[in-house]
Amino acid sequence: MNDADKKRLLKEMIFFRRFEDRTFEAYMERKIGGFLHLYSGQEAVATGVLEKAMLGKGTDNDYVITGYRDHVHALKAGAPAREVMAELYGKETGSSRGRGGSMHIFDPSVNFMGGYALVGQPFPLAAGLAMGCKHKGTKQIAICFLGDGANNQGTFHETMNMAKVWNLPVLFVCENNGYAIGTHIDRSTAVKDQYKRVCAYDMQASQHDGMDIETVMEAAEKAIDFVRSGKGPYFIEFMTYRFRGHSMSDAKGYRTREEEIEWEKRDPIRIFSKRLIEQGLITEVDIKAMEKDIDDEMENDIIKFSEESPEPKVEDLHKYVLDDDPDSRWIGPLQQ
Repeated sequence: MNDADKKRLLKEMIFFRRFEDRTFEAYMERKIGGFLHLYSGQEAVATGVLEKAMLGKGTDNDYVITGYRDHVHALKAGAPAREVMAELYGKETGSSRGRGGSMHIFDPSVNFMGGYALVGQPFPLAAGLAMGCKHKGTKQIAICFLGDGANNQGTFHETMNMAKVWNLPVLFVCENNGYAIGTHIDRSTAVKDQYKRVCAYDMQASQHDGMDIETVMEAAEKAIDFVRSGKGPYFIEFMTYRFRGHSMSDAKGYRTREEEIEWEKRDPIRIFSKRLIEQGLITEVDIKAMEKDIDDEMENDIIKFSEESPEPKVEDLHKYVLDDDPDSRWIGPLQQ
């Protein structure tokens, strides 16, 4: 990376952290409802991996798909921050027209193919996207982000097997934050190193530090080049940590404060900021100026846009469903 890229990536990670912090605040203010799963602490993974992917070309982007902790993945893939925030607010200007909320951010215009609420749901869909890339004969690949807690689903094993059998251009990115909701991986999974689990499918795999963005980018570049060159699927695991609870209803009673403090010392933003300061590329004053610019944009543009955007109209209730005829009703077996 050149110096400008390093400073840009630091600002992006700070922006993503502030975006998540601001959604937390809006949720507490009852401006955001439903479920909300925040990504704070894991920013280096999505930022680093997608920095190395084919992004910035709209529909020529690599395909990106993930689970329900999806805000930052969507933003880095190119979804406008205004539309992502408006979706969280449930507004008509949101990325899913206010119908999906936090767990269903979509933006096909940049090939961000969505966050999914069902655990393990993105795996087979990622394989399908990769199959499409293969049939089209492009250099595009599918990138599937997944949490360690999803890997005990049957869809995980079915997809890994077929991805290898069909030699699909798909990169599986496991963000191992150690917990499946409130259950530590020690209590739920026989093989704790997730990258080892795909050896049963003869798949290339590796494990890396997910709190250092430069480590993430170096590992991601090798994995992406492997997949894009036609050598088949790749499974990459990043060891990371979420600073907040699983969701807004999570009091984090299952983990100790001592554990949290140890991981907070490895905050990816703190690590990268310190490194750039030591390299003489940036100062504490510069970082404060970045944070102010981000806060100004967040409040005066993104939040303002979301709060002032219109609610979906009641008469449009059926607009985005398969059958938009309000007089049409499915007749269940008891009514037939």
